[in-house]
Amino acid sequence: MASNDSMAQRCADEGAVRDLIHRLAMYADGLGTCEEYAQLFTEDGEWLMPNAPRKGRSAILAGSIERRSEGGVGPGSNTRHIVASTVMEFDGPDKAIADSYWMFFADTATSPRIMMMGYYRDTLVRTSTGWKMARREIAFG
Repeated sequence: MASNDSMAQRCADEGAVRDLIHRLAMYADGLGTCEEYAQLFTEDGEWLMPNAPRKGRSAILAGSIERRSEGGVGPGSNTRHIVASTVMEFDGPDKAIADSYWMFFADTATSPRIMMMGYYRDTLVRTSTGWKMARREIAFG
């Protein structure tokens, strides 16, 4: 049986991992800057969307800036990422694997509609500054 301390740590870690996953969605939608978004990844992090992979925090930052400049996400785009049904398991005290469904909505200020949906497979690691995204695999459908 797990000790109360280990159960409390597990709950705290689960909360921190979920918070990071949700913060990524909110920052992508414009509630944070592109720099804040990129800082949620490890320095060597991977953002693996089909046909648009990014490796390394600087490439992830460049991708975030590019997506915002195209107007499809970020402030004024009236888009939202919704993350749901997140489940996770831990591979030791400093690594988590989380699986989530996601939906991407457009026209949220007038007639919200789902543009895309899919699945995230995230690998997160504990760093000296807290949990960070080491790898995000994005699938559609």
